[in-house]
Amino acid sequence: MNFTLERNERRQLVLVDGGERIVDVEPVRAFPLSDPRRMISIVDSRGREIRFIESLDAMPEATRKVIESELALREFVPTLLRVVNAPEHTEPATWQVETDRGITTFELESEDSVHRRGPYRVSIVDSHGIRYEIPDTRKLDYHSKRVLDRFL
Repeated sequence: MNFTLERNERRQLVLVDGGERIVDVEPVRAFPLSDPRRMISIVDSRGREIRFIESLDAMPEATRKVIESELALREFVPTLLRVVNAPEHTEPATWQVETDRGITTFELESEDSVHRRGPYRVSIVDSHGIRYEIPDTRKLDYHSKRVLDRFL
């Protein structure tokens, strides 16, 4: 494996392999519970596998640490139920939201931190790299939909 992973100025994960740079990639475990250190895919923003890692133990330390950090963030994913406040139109914007784990406040660096993952699925990545999922935007209340529409 001769690739590296780095963050760009938008905090997106970038795979660098020779002269190739693939932006907005993420690691995904095939067997997160039974074999968490093996069989990991690096996928693009559409979920297509672009690299396969047989074992994290075979990776260079710097790349392995990035992958482990990303997997830890990926596996802590609160579901956003509603937007409580009316975030500012300026960046960064402070959001107060209700999630399946309670009410929290986070900072959104830019509209690039809101990603459409399907026709109704959206993920939001805050300034600390914590991802919030909205599995179905049709289930949001009117206020939350209006706030989200500003950022999509």
